[in-house]
Amino acid sequence: MIRHRLETGPFEFEAGGRLEHFGIVYHTSPRRHDKVIWICHALTANSDAEDWWPQLVGPGKLFDTDRYFVVCVNIPGSPYGTDGPATTDPATGRPFYFGFPAVTVRDMVQASILVRKALDIDKIDLIIGSSVGGYQAMEWAIAEPDVIRQAVLMATAPRVSPWFSAQVEAQRMALEADSTFRACESLSGGAAGLRCARAQGLISYRSYEGYGRTQAEEDPDTLFAGRAASYERYQGEKLVRRQFDAYSYWYLCNAIDSHNVGRGRGGVAAALARITAETTVIGIASDGLFPPQEVKAMAFHITGADYREITSDFGHDGFLLENGQLTHILQPILDRICKS
Repeated sequence: MIRHRLETGPFEFEAGGRLEHFGIVYHTSPRRHDKVIWICHALTANSDAEDWWPQLVGPGKLFDTDRYFVVCVNIPGSPYGTDGPATTDPATGRPFYFGFPAVTVRDMVQASILVRKALDIDKIDLIIGSSVGGYQAMEWAIAEPDVIRQAVLMATAPRVSPWFSAQVEAQRMALEADSTFRACESLSGGAAGLRCARAQGLISYRSYEGYGRTQAEEDPDTLFAGRAASYERYQGEKLVRRQFDAYSYWYLCNAIDSHNVGRGRGGVAAALARITAETTVIGIASDGLFPPQEVKAMAFHITGADYREITSDFGHDGFLLENGQLTHILQPILDRICKS
């Protein structure tokens, strides 16, 4: 996919604050076809969907970049191109750090709408998102119902649950426990806290069965279990090496707490009733972050929504791993789009 940057402004943030100049990074496939597939990425991913979803996005794959015009926008607050706390503040010549405006899910959608308009796209044939990406896809289907024709909402919910909110607060506490975090002396501040926060987050993304399959001790006489512990440290270090900074992570965790499609719309049920897109909702049987009962309850309030469920030993992360099951669900949707 091809990287682009849209320079725009002023950008008004929902929670207050304004930037006169605002940069948004996004990726697209070559624009050879008129069918638009819009992918909304999750918390720590980026706008190059081929990078983090390589089994399903690319030439000849399910989301065929030679057949569809595929678009993905990097969310505000991310360190991967779109402006956020790691961006240089022109007034000081230093990163914004905590001087950047608070980001909400609706701000993420507003950034995507600006890209849509810049690309002169009137209709999106399919919008798809999982987790925080599902937050965005859902919010957008409510905000611009006449634009979105089909929506796939995976492993997500219409409002942040107390369970998820508690998870992200524990991760923010890990960042705050690192004395270098609030010092704001460099973007490497809070790196130790970020390693810990990521390790905590990973546990919520996986499941008992998944850890049992991949991290069980191979030696039956092991005195102290260490394989799973080593894996947690590896995953924390991996995020830091991806040049994800603690300040961006803090802002994105904060944005999760903003998610409530019912805010100012008469409640969640009334907001979901505004969706006119043909909608498929997908839950994951082992997902502890977005339990199937929560996802299924959401589908009930979307007119005509089709609820589907996949199985996985890997919990919430099943949306990244169970490619065969997802293809089985999504291929007929894409076939209908091609015929329309």
